[in-house]
Amino acid sequence: MRGELVRKLTARGLATGGAVLAFLVVALTGATAWGLCLAVAALAATAWERRVRPGADNVAETTLIAGGVLVGYARQLDAGFDPALAATALVLLGLVLVTGPLRQAGNLEIRAANLPVRAWVPQVAAALGDAVAALVGLLALAALAGLPAAVALAATLLVGATAAAVALDLARRRFRPSPGGSAVARALRRHQPEFVLHFSAPPGSDYQVTMWLPYLERIGRPFVVMVREPEFLAPVAAATTAPVVYCPTTRSMDEVLVPSLRVAFYVNHGAKNSHCIRFTQLTHVQLHHGDSDKAPSANPVSAIFDRIFVAGEAAIERYARAGIDIPAEKFVVVGRPQVEAIEVCSRPARGLTNPTVLYTPTWTGHNADADYCSLPVAETLLRRLLDRGATVILRAHPYTAQNPASARQLARLHDLLAADRARTGRGHLYGAAASRLTLTDSVNRADALVSDVSGVVSDWLYSGKPYAVTDMGTDGDRFVERFPLAAAGYVLRRDMANLDEVLIRLLDTDPLAEARWATRRRYLGDFPADSYAEVFLAAARRELDPAWTPPAPRAAAGAPFSAAT
Repeated sequence: MRGELVRKLTARGLATGGAVLAFLVVALTGATAWGLCLAVAALAATAWERRVRPGADNVAETTLIAGGVLVGYARQLDAGFDPALAATALVLLGLVLVTGPLRQAGNLEIRAANLPVRAWVPQVAAALGDAVAALVGLLALAALAGLPAAVALAATLLVGATAAAVALDLARRRFRPSPGGSAVARALRRHQPEFVLHFSAPPGSDYQVTMWLPYLERIGRPFVVMVREPEFLAPVAAATTAPVVYCPTTRSMDEVLVPSLRVAFYVNHGAKNSHCIRFTQLTHVQLHHGDSDKAPSANPVSAIFDRIFVAGEAAIERYARAGIDIPAEKFVVVGRPQVEAIEVCSRPARGLTNPTVLYTPTWTGHNADADYCSLPVAETLLRRLLDRGATVILRAHPYTAQNPASARQLARLHDLLAADRARTGRGHLYGAAASRLTLTDSVNRADALVSDVSGVVSDWLYSGKPYAVTDMGTDGDRFVERFPLAAAGYVLRRDMANLDEVLIRLLDTDPLAEARWATRRRYLGDFPADSYAEVFLAAARRELDPAWTPPAPRAAAGAPFSAAT
């Protein structure tokens, strides 16, 4: 989060400082050409700030830059008072002032993807800030080229006419709404969705919903995805053929939650979930976006849902261990369908030569209590793995870059692996190359795992292969009590004092091979591999149609290996 703050402060400083500098150079010096070039650079800075801070208000900066450009334009023409340039200034000032309100009004409109509707007004309203910035930039270039003021006026009137059309349409929607609701609402009523996936999260969290989309599609019923932040509309829509709708307000939710809906699914405990929970005609089901022993995996907010789908009995025990009293009938054990394509190891992995090791450091969390990140001590770990001839797949958490210190530590690890690859030819995977692999691909390629406390360990557990878990806290002997999944792995202390011992057990002797299978059943359910995901699908269909009774799943055949193997 500190990295995000640094980016926002940097963007703010560049936008404001650039605007002031450009205006001063044009207005107070004779370096008109330099001032106009600085104005273009300042406009680029304001555009970047709007990317970093979507709600940024650049009215003051844009006004300063536009004023400087117009002064520079008048100097370049050197023709005294020019009515066309004066008219350009008036229209441009109006555009600068109305862009923010129009964008805010457009952000209150429903937007949709994968639906046969065209809603151009909200998109144009959202892009008006960039359009005005581009217009001011064009005026600066026109001034440098010495083009007549009539050219500037024509371009400004064109953007002004577009803004006026947007304003009129937004006003019509607000004061004279269609009796049948918006075009999106009408299209959804025709689509007849039976369930909705409600999603709200910080930027960069779309993985939480995209991991579930293939399984929601396999339910075989029409559905809709509702996102509450506009930046998720495009990436989520690209991951599914189902309709995806951006609902900015609770009023817009009233339109989108059409009568055919029966169930609402959730993948996290976002605060905006409460906006959807209020619709009592729906059955509300929490899916989670991972299963781990992290504190957030036993969130007391889970109690507000009608059903809590969990991977295994260990998740239910986790809530009880945290002192959270939730009625047993709310829990439904469905396994973790995302692991179905993970290859299960049929025999213990012992005496590995030149192994492939997957290393998955997590991020630092929102607060110190949730900081399980091992990146500060990871260089020692990786060097020892390389000494053993290991090929490393390094997959960092998507939020790692939000912490500047973590980002620097990760960069050093990338440099270390790059140097070893150049020296030995081993095919280490990290950075963009590792991110192109799915987690399933990474698990299937690796012989062993070293991970921080995270949901990756639960997914890896399905493979039956050995793993180590880093203890980055101060729990000592209580670490396994707090994180029981670590009991079936090898605990690596934060000072790395037991690193050699852990690597011998992880890669050579693997004494916990049989214990892992019992842990696997507790954490991921005791379901047959050839129909593993069907357990979730059957549970979801049962919520959609309580009268439907699926056939009982066959019991798993037992552990794939024994201690005698």
